[in-house]
Amino acid sequence: MAAAPVSVPRMKLGSQGLEVSALGLGCMGMSAVYGERKPEADMVSLLRHAVAAGVTFLDTSDVYGPHTNELLLGEALRGGAREEVQLSTKFGITPDLREVRGDPAYVRAACEGSLRRLSVECIDLYYQHRIDTTVPVEATIGELKKLVEEGKIKYIGLSEASASTIRRAHAVHPITAVQLEWSLWSRDVEQDIIPTCRELGIGIVAYSPLGRGFFSSGAKLVNELPDGDFRKNLPRFQPENLEKNALIFERVSAMAARKGCTTSQLALAWVHHQGSDVCPIPGTTKIANFNQNLGALSVKLTPEEMTELESYAATDDVQGDRYHRTFLNTWRDSETPPLSSWKGN
Repeated sequence: MAAAPVSVPRMKLGSQGLEVSALGLGCMGMSAVYGERKPEADMVSLLRHAVAAGVTFLDTSDVYGPHTNELLLGEALRGGAREEVQLSTKFGITPDLREVRGDPAYVRAACEGSLRRLSVECIDLYYQHRIDTTVPVEATIGELKKLVEEGKIKYIGLSEASASTIRRAHAVHPITAVQLEWSLWSRDVEQDIIPTCRELGIGIVAYSPLGRGFFSSGAKLVNELPDGDFRKNLPRFQPENLEKNALIFERVSAMAARKGCTTSQLALAWVHHQGSDVCPIPGTTKIANFNQNLGALSVKLTPEEMTELESYAATDDVQGDRYHRTFLNTWRDSETPPLSSWKGN
């Protein structure tokens, strides 16, 4: 299938020199979390289609699968494609999803494992996936700094980190990007985290910009989810919350109809319009959906339309948390002990 006829602009992510496509591709769903693992040949075709279309910023993690998503990307990038992409992966969540680790020995071992699975000599952007609240963030970043100096990673990122944690990390080594959930119905990061990133010159990578598929299908999405899809258990997708959240989708959908685009394109365009320092990374397992996401780059929004969209999904209107409170730790629970208390080595 030919690449979609949309020109994908480039952008500077952060202030350390990393340049990426203005639209990225989240690869998690190809191997994990959203039901059964997808056929490898189909996913390799999708990944190569994305790169040919100009979407060269690919996002994965060692915990997706676990490990199988990194192996998938390693396969897809054989034959010279590696030089065309900006490859980001993450560490910190153990394969059984029961623990978060950021101690230096684990950081190094995780990086070596990802390098092997991806079949690369260097990772472009390496994130701490979740913050280990038992280890000073300075100790974790100190080990990542060594990996930069050794040429095993180029840039350092954080995911689901609080503003204070970001500042402490950035003081040890420049943080290039912070990955966070940001969409029309997930806007709590706008109060402290986004301003902190902009003050420090840190790029912003928005995951789940389509509300984990909600802005593609609305409430009916839940009935279409396969067994094993973890979205079935998320608070926002429970019946008591979904009925109210469906009103948000209906309002956004009506505006999309007026503008001649799909609801998902409108929701994604809203994220694109947040600024030139923001790169959304919607995930998909279908080339048709990928092409539709590309089309969001052509959707233009006026300030008045942005305000209108935001009024549809005010914080008080969104029912249910992003995660269950027991699911690992998000940026709200990411404070770490002071470095002076660290007894590790």
